[in-house]
Amino acid sequence: MRLIDACRGRPVDTTPVWVMRQAGRYLPEYQELRRGLDFLDFCKRPDLLLEAALQPLRRFDLDAAILFSDILLPLEPMGIAVHFQPEPRIPDPLRTPGDLARLRDLHPERDLPYVLQAVADLRAALPRDKALFGFCGAPLTLALYLVEGGGSRDFLQAKALLFREPDFFRRLLDLLADAMGEYLAAQVRAGADVVQVFDSWAGVLTPDDYEAVALPAVRRLIARARAAGAPVVYFVNGVAPLIEAAGTAGADVLGVDHRVRLQEVVARLGPGAVVQGNLDPAVLLGPAQAIRDRAAAIVEQGKAAAGHVFNLGHGITRETPPEHVAVLVEAVHEAGRRRD
Repeated sequence: MRLIDACRGRPVDTTPVWVMRQAGRYLPEYQELRRGLDFLDFCKRPDLLLEAALQPLRRFDLDAAILFSDILLPLEPMGIAVHFQPEPRIPDPLRTPGDLARLRDLHPERDLPYVLQAVADLRAALPRDKALFGFCGAPLTLALYLVEGGGSRDFLQAKALLFREPDFFRRLLDLLADAMGEYLAAQVRAGADVVQVFDSWAGVLTPDDYEAVALPAVRRLIARARAAGAPVVYFVNGVAPLIEAAGTAGADVLGVDHRVRLQEVVARLGPGAVVQGNLDPAVLLGPAQAIRDRAAAIVEQGKAAAGHVFNLGHGITRETPPEHVAVLVEAVHEAGRRRD
C-alpha cells in the first residue's frame, strides 16, 4: 500500500493523501445518512459506520479510509457519560483523586464490539491498495475533556488540577494510556492497517509541562499500540514549540497542524523523519488554483523527509465544497509523482 510504504519511509510512486474528518458532515450523502439519528446511536451501528467511511472513497482517489467514530466513544464503557449537543459534554467530570475509582478498565472486544465489527467490515470492503486507519484520543486530550467537562479555549479547570494534584493527573493519564493502547491494538487485530493518536489539545501546555506530564503517557500508549504491528501516526495540534519532544513519542509518523512550515518540522526532526500534514483546511474554501498551488508547495517540502503523508493541518470544515477535495487529491498525486 502506498500510504503504508510512506509511513515506513519506503519509496512510493507518489505522495499519498487522506483528509482528517474526510467521512462526515461536508458530504451531502453523509448528512442524508445521519438524518434523524443521534450521534452516539449512529456510532454504535456497524452498517452505518461502514457506509460513512466508504462515502469519501467513492468520490475521491484517497489512499486511505478512516473509521467513523469519536475519540470520546471509549469513555462511555469506562463509566463516563458523554453527551453530544452537538459538541461533546461530560456532565459529571473528574475533579478529585477519588473520582479515579469511577473509571473502569476497558476491554475493547467486550465493550466496543460495534467499533471492531466496523473495522473488520471496512477492511473486507476496501481494495487492497487502500489503507484503513483506526484511531484514538491521546491521554492528555482525553484527560482535559474528562476534567473540564467538555471542550474549552484554555482548559483552566483541567490545568489548575494538573498543578494542584499532579499525582492524580499523572495517574489519570496512565490509566487512559493503557486503555487507549489496548483499544488501538484491538483495532489492528480487527483489520486496521495503521492507527492515529489524536492529541488535539497538546498545544495548551507549555513545552516543559508537555514533556513532563503528557509525553510519558503518550509514549506508553504508542509503545503498546506499536506492539500490535501497524504503523502509528501521532497527530499533535499546536506542535510548533513541541516538535523535538513530540518526535520522541515513539510513533512512526508525526502529524502536524498547519501553523508551522512542514520544512521546519523536517529540519528540526532530521532527514529520517516521516511526517503527515499540513494544509490549512481553510484553503479548501478558496479557488481551485490556490488549492493546487498550496498543495504542491507542501508536497515539495515533504520530499525532504524520509516519508510524507499529505493531510490537512486539522479536520476538514463543514463548509468545504466536495469538488474542492477532488481538486486537492488530484493535485497532491500529480505534484508528488516520482518521475525518475
